[in-house]
Amino acid sequence: MTVRVLVTGASSLIGEGVVRSLAARGEEVVCLQRSPVDALAALDGVEQQLGDIRDQAAVDRAAQGCNGVIHLAAKVGVVGDRNDFLSINVEGTRNLLAAAANSSTNSAITRFVHVSSPSVAHGGEAIMGDAATPPVTGRTRAWYAESKAIAESIAVEANGPHLGVVVIRPHLVWGPGDTQLVGRIVERARQGRLALVGGGRALVDTTYIDNAVSALVAALDAVSPGAACAGRAYVIANGEPRPIRDLVAGICDAAGVPFEPRDVPLGAARTIGSLLERAWPKLPDRLRQGEVEPPLTRFVAEQLGTAHWFDPRPPGLDLDWEPTVSIDEGLERLATWFREIS
Repeated sequence: MTVRVLVTGASSLIGEGVVRSLAARGEEVVCLQRSPVDALAALDGVEQQLGDIRDQAAVDRAAQGCNGVIHLAAKVGVVGDRNDFLSINVEGTRNLLAAAANSSTNSAITRFVHVSSPSVAHGGEAIMGDAATPPVTGRTRAWYAESKAIAESIAVEANGPHLGVVVIRPHLVWGPGDTQLVGRIVERARQGRLALVGGGRALVDTTYIDNAVSALVAALDAVSPGAACAGRAYVIANGEPRPIRDLVAGICDAAGVPFEPRDVPLGAARTIGSLLERAWPKLPDRLRQGEVEPPLTRFVAEQLGTAHWFDPRPPGLDLDWEPTVSIDEGLERLATWFREIS
C-alpha cells in the first residue's frame, strides 16, 4: 500500500481533490507546485514543496521517500508557445520518471499514475464506444494535445519490472469550482455569446469532479509492476453519454444564467476556428474582451461537433473503479454550490 505520495499539479481542481482524498485516508502527501495553496496547508500529513517540474533537482527533492506518484501538472490551453508546452508537459514528465528510476535519489517509487487527456487520440473523427486508443502525434497546431501525446508515450515506455505506470485520461471534467468548462460556459451565457457547434447534438460523455478524483486514487492503488493496468491507458468518464446541448443547458440552469445558444454548423466552426487561432494573438485587447484564448479553434470545433463517448468496462475491470456521482446528481450539487457563492 502506498503511504507517501508525490502529487504534482495539486493546485488544480482535480489535484486538490486528490490530495484531500489521500490525506483523508492517512497517506502522507508531498505536493510539488510553483506557489503555495492555503487550502492544502491546513491538511494533516500534507507537505508543500515549491518548485518547477522542469527543474530536475526540485523534482528529485520532492520525490525523496515517496513510493507513489500522481502526475497532474501540465500546461493547458488551446493556444500558446510550442516550446512552453513541450518543456512543461514533455520534459517535466521525463524529470518525474527520472526521479522515480534514480536509485540514488529514491528507490521506493513503484507506482506512477500519469494523467493525460482523451485529446491525445483525437484525430477529428467521432469516437463512439471505443476504449483508449494509442496517442496520435504529428499535430502542428494543437500543442497541448501534441505535447500530452508525446508525454503519454514516454510514460508508457517507462513501465517495467521496477515501476508500474498507468495512464488515466479524464474526459471533460466539471463540477463546483471549475473555471474551465463550467466557468467559460456560464460567462459566455451571461454575455449572450454562447454558441454550440452543430447545435450541440453530438453525443458526449463527461466526468463529474468527484469521479475523476476517485479514479486517480483507484489507479494509484491498482498499479504496480506487472499489474493488469501497468503500461496501459484508460479513459475515465461518467458512462452517461448525452448531447452536449443537454449538459450545457444543465450547467446554465444550475448557474441561473440564460440558455440561448447560437447554432454554428460544424463546417463553419472549423473555418472560424482556423481563422481565430491565427488572428487571436494579433487582435487588440478590446476585441478579445479580456479572454486569453480564442472562443474557438479548429481542434476545439472538431471536439465539440463530433461524438465522444467511451467504453466504461476497462477501468472497471482493471482499476476496480466506477463512477459514484451521476450527471444529474452532479448538476444538483453544482446548483447548490452556485447558490452558496451568490
